[in-house]
Amino acid sequence: MAAEEAEASTLEFTPTWIVAAVCSLIVLISLLAERCLHYLGKTFKRKNQKPLYEAILKVKEELMLLGFISLLLTVFQGMIQKTCISPGSTLHMLPCKREELAGEAGPTKEHFVTASQIIGRIGRRLLSDGAAGVEICRQKGKVPLMSLEAIHQLHVFIFVLAIMHVVFSVLTMVLGGAKIHQWKQWEDAIQKDNAGNGPKKVTGVHNFEFIREHFKGIGKDYRILSWLQSFFKQFYGSVGKSDYTTMRLGFIMTHCRGNLKFDFHKYMLRVLESDFKKVVGISWYLWVFVVIFLLLNVNGWHTYFWIAFIPLILLLAVGTKLEHVIAQLAQDVAEKNSAIEGDLIVKPSDDHFWFGRPRIVLFLIHFILFQNAFEIAFFFWILTTYGFNSCIMGQVVFIVPRLVIGLIIQLLCSYSTLPLYAIVTQMGSSYKKEIFNEHVQQGVLGWAQKVKLKKGFKKNNTTAESTSTAESAGPSAKIEMIKRTSGEGNDTTPLNEQRGKETSSAGESIE
Repeated sequence: MAAEEAEASTLEFTPTWIVAAVCSLIVLISLLAERCLHYLGKTFKRKNQKPLYEAILKVKEELMLLGFISLLLTVFQGMIQKTCISPGSTLHMLPCKREELAGEAGPTKEHFVTASQIIGRIGRRLLSDGAAGVEICRQKGKVPLMSLEAIHQLHVFIFVLAIMHVVFSVLTMVLGGAKIHQWKQWEDAIQKDNAGNGPKKVTGVHNFEFIREHFKGIGKDYRILSWLQSFFKQFYGSVGKSDYTTMRLGFIMTHCRGNLKFDFHKYMLRVLESDFKKVVGISWYLWVFVVIFLLLNVNGWHTYFWIAFIPLILLLAVGTKLEHVIAQLAQDVAEKNSAIEGDLIVKPSDDHFWFGRPRIVLFLIHFILFQNAFEIAFFFWILTTYGFNSCIMGQVVFIVPRLVIGLIIQLLCSYSTLPLYAIVTQMGSSYKKEIFNEHVQQGVLGWAQKVKLKKGFKKNNTTAESTSTAESAGPSAKIEMIKRTSGEGNDTTPLNEQRGKETSSAGESIE
């Protein structure tokens, strides 16, 4: 009895040196983590890596969200513990079968015994208020909605999931960025090449390496063959030198024709760094996915096994589509030309992408990385919490394929899909703001903000003067003033379009 009281002792009966030591350790670890992120952000900012700096801020936001979730679980755990439900409700949709309850006519007593054992086992680290919640529900002939042990384990799982997602996202970007940096030698060779200043020669379209590799012919059979080639090509040499050279020239001739020495490789890296801050975050729809999985993780369904195939299938579909976009660029040129004077130039277009939106690919990559991190996090959480032989872990025949699939997804996404995404999504109809360097971006945005404020100020002054005049002139003047204001609002559209064109043309001479 004395031992149980010692285990269940509250803070008022805990030695102060223990409280101070534990509190100091937690605060020290938290400060070290915060300082590391702070200095890492300062390093990125000092090196003008603004997208990576913003990604660090995004990680801090996710950590703040985790802290808020942790606070809510701690604050409301007493309320959850005192929320009572009927014992029969706890016998359905279980992750593990209750062997001890099978064949028993009255499961209520056994459930209470199990709950009491749980409370006794975790009294050292959880609030003792849970025992009172169990007693309240027992008096009503019911059981708690969730035990304190279950709340604690859910708490740990959410934390592990968020950390694994950030780690996997960083790992993917690092490995993918290393692959993309290998293309720098192609960019340097193009920058040094001045052959474009000489006379242009006429070349048969099928003599271009880009066309030979990607164009298989016209017709249904050749279309199927093109898709099959796109599927297998993502596993080897997803982007070759001819691919890079041709897509680079197509982008420059479409968006910045006046600057043939535009550094396309640097632009790609800036776009990729900008997208990283979106990938590293956990959006609301990803949390919805977590909730759905926790709901469907029922004993006998093997949800954790079948769900592992979702990111693999999506990843293969994305890689195939990106490769097929390259094939479509080649097909558009080959079908319209038999010979070409000068260099091969492809025409970027949003029509080559799903629903005409290249950004859908980033959304899918985000979901794939999160889903893969979720699988690995769930595995290690089960392993450390319940052990390898847990019923939630499942049989070895289900465990090994999950780990193999997770490894395949990580490697394929890093070395193939992400580099493909970085270059192929530039083949859309529009360019991104990263085409300007940081100083030009700030100048353009500042100019736009000033124009917007100036227009708003003038409009407010005009409206105020017109209102005061109309009030003195009568109702008919008010109606005339409203018509005049409406007409001026419509006349501003061509001016805005013209300013947009001027801003777009300014990008041709950037870099």
